[in-house]
Amino acid sequence: MKPYTLDDLARLVDHTNLHPDATRADMEKLCDEAKRYHFKMVAINSVQSKLCSELLAGTDIDTGAAIGFPLGQTTIATKVFETKDALANGANEIDYVVNLTEVKAGNWDYIRDEMTQIVEVCREAGVPSKVIFENCLLTEDEKLGLCKVASEVLPDFVKTSTGFSTGGATVDDVKLMREHVDARVKVKAAGGIRTADAFLDMVRAGAERIGCSAGVPIIEELGRRMAAEGVDTIEL
Repeated sequence: MKPYTLDDLARLVDHTNLHPDATRADMEKLCDEAKRYHFKMVAINSVQSKLCSELLAGTDIDTGAAIGFPLGQTTIATKVFETKDALANGANEIDYVVNLTEVKAGNWDYIRDEMTQIVEVCREAGVPSKVIFENCLLTEDEKLGLCKVASEVLPDFVKTSTGFSTGGATVDDVKLMREHVDARVKVKAAGGIRTADAFLDMVRAGAERIGCSAGVPIIEELGRRMAAEGVDTIEL
């Protein structure tokens, strides 16, 4: 267990708007909220990379582009190009969706090649890489297979979900990923995390980044709890 200040908790948040109909005003609101609450990152579709990086210029808040989102059903070359394009347009974190067809086929060489190519692009650019598993569509063996590949390739994070499929993050999945992926790889929980209690549960389970669109009410609720208890930190 370790103590978290309210700012420490806010810095776990990837503040998210991945809706296909998001407007410029929505992106401005997202970035304004990220600055106000000092979130770690805004998570957006890659086409929004330039706009958000400009809106966040001069801050320590990252612009996180989602690659192959939300289905992961594009070629490796396409995902690599999209990654490079997002980086060229100001993104400085990358979350990509694995090819679930190849996971289901047990084609681990393909998954390893895909992960290696995208992670290497991110390493060369000096930006974090996150691999989205989409656990709600996977068996336990498939999750473990992805953890094994990630332990070899060493992306910065493995991530539970896109939040756009049949389910989101679960405590059990976070624990499984934390237990079975190399300790150098962190775990990001995303999808369906809408309450302060759910947020805290994911952190306790081992998540070091939380992707959610409810970061504002979550951090406000945690701030109220800490004020009511007269404490400056929460032990997690």
